[in-house]
Amino acid sequence: MNPLANILPDAMHFIQLEGSQLAFILGLMLFFGNFGGHIFQKLKIPQVVGYFIIGIILGNSGFQILRPDAVKSLNPISQISLAFIGFLVGGELKASTIKKYGKQFTSILLFESLTPALIVGLITGFIEFFFTHDLYKSIAVGLLFGAICSSTAPEATTNVLQEYRTRGPLTTMIYGMVAMDDAVALILFAIASTIAGPLLGGHPEPFRIQLLHIAYDIFGSIAFGLALGAVITLIIRRLMNNEGRVLAFMLGILLLSTGITSLLKLDNILAAMAIGCFVANFASKPVQNIFKITNKFTPPIYVLFFVTVGAKLNIWGMKIMLLLMVLGYIIGRTFGKALGSWFGAKITNAPKTVQKYMKFTLLSQAGVAIGLSLQAGTVFADTVGNNILLVVTATTFIAELIGPIFVKYGVSKAGECGLDIQIDDIMKKCKVGDVTIAGEKICDKNSTAIVNENECLRQILDSFSKNHNQNYVVKSKDNELAGIITLDHLKESLSILEFSEGVLAMDIMEPCDNAVRPDTGISELMELFSENDVDAIPIISTDNQVLGIAERSAVEHYLHAQIVETQHKLAVLG
Repeated sequence: MNPLANILPDAMHFIQLEGSQLAFILGLMLFFGNFGGHIFQKLKIPQVVGYFIIGIILGNSGFQILRPDAVKSLNPISQISLAFIGFLVGGELKASTIKKYGKQFTSILLFESLTPALIVGLITGFIEFFFTHDLYKSIAVGLLFGAICSSTAPEATTNVLQEYRTRGPLTTMIYGMVAMDDAVALILFAIASTIAGPLLGGHPEPFRIQLLHIAYDIFGSIAFGLALGAVITLIIRRLMNNEGRVLAFMLGILLLSTGITSLLKLDNILAAMAIGCFVANFASKPVQNIFKITNKFTPPIYVLFFVTVGAKLNIWGMKIMLLLMVLGYIIGRTFGKALGSWFGAKITNAPKTVQKYMKFTLLSQAGVAIGLSLQAGTVFADTVGNNILLVVTATTFIAELIGPIFVKYGVSKAGECGLDIQIDDIMKKCKVGDVTIAGEKICDKNSTAIVNENECLRQILDSFSKNHNQNYVVKSKDNELAGIITLDHLKESLSILEFSEGVLAMDIMEPCDNAVRPDTGISELMELFSENDVDAIPIISTDNQVLGIAERSAVEHYLHAQIVETQHKLAVLG
């Protein structure tokens, strides 16, 4: 029973996905989802948590504005979202990276998957036996929960990595783990369900048949994805000068992949990963820009996906035994992931940041775990299926709330936030007041780039010879902007004026119609340079006091220095 659903009048429960109401419901999810994400981002919490909570409030566990039948109709959005996520994750699986971290990657993958499976299996099996005193049923429950808990959700994890622009060995390892431990979970679940069937009195398919299904699912999905990757690479190679057309083809191939994998009963996310992996390893550098282009399209898809996931959850039908199982599952999975990832990194001498902080980044749980619980709910419907579904739903709710927060903590402590940046990214976040050259801020009131209007020409020429500035801002007696002296204008003045002590700054300066303030963005400054065809613009305060001068060459030097500093940090991280 959901106590929140009765708060709203029945009139609020009309929302179905029929006709024009589709636009309304998608708009509702995007608007409030983005609102929730923005609020949580302001609180220094990953925005994905906000999306998820808005989904819970609107959905099955909240006010049921999004009714279960409407949410079910949104399943295609979830599938399309997973294709985009898989494609971007696959783009991180470069052959050079796998070669560099191969041994560490394999070790961490095995231990971070198998250790929580063992611990959660023991805990949930013991709780089941404590309440039911049925040994066979308890073993079956432990096996099923252990297999399901080994997966890690790539959706929330990669969203945090992209939000905080992370890059480094820990980020690389995270992408690898979330890409492959789902495959480990599928294999473990096949083994667990085969053993659990006879223990629960059921008749599941023989283990040999289940293994064939898994092989078809994994290898068929990868082969299909690689084939689509080859196709899209050939097409896009001829279209790189048309960004809109490239995006259209990329969307088309991912939608086709989603639809065809559904028809062939292949794994959607694995196929999409294979597409991304092919492009990352076999396409030319210009073609690989497709990842940046596709990434521009993903924010609304992420919002819809996580709002949908939150709306599906029903957390109100829990009994005491199930609540204990939820607690045991969360504790056991968290401890198991932490211990397994640390041990796997330790024995292979992985980078220190991976050893110390990998344990914080593998807690999210969603798509695959929910899917396996649904399969268990179907196969073991008459015995433990419903309980498994309820426990995994509740643990997913908790894992999706805490997982992104811990991912952010891990990559922050590892020093990898903000390292996946280009010059455009620096320009967007930096202000004029941040720019320095030769250790001096260009908006410093004591800047050598400021001269008085009554300063003589000889002093100005002497300053040109001693300082790095090629342009000078002229201030009045009241310290307000009077004009600007550029090197080109100075040359022209010298050719027509007699060189004497009587020539002052006010005689050779030219008027200046544009000025910026310390809080002006670098992007806006660069646009002003281009629009006015100038290489220098004065900097003034809010009360029009002269602070300095912004030179195009100095700003470009600063931006380049920031990129070099970022590359140095990456080199130090390993």
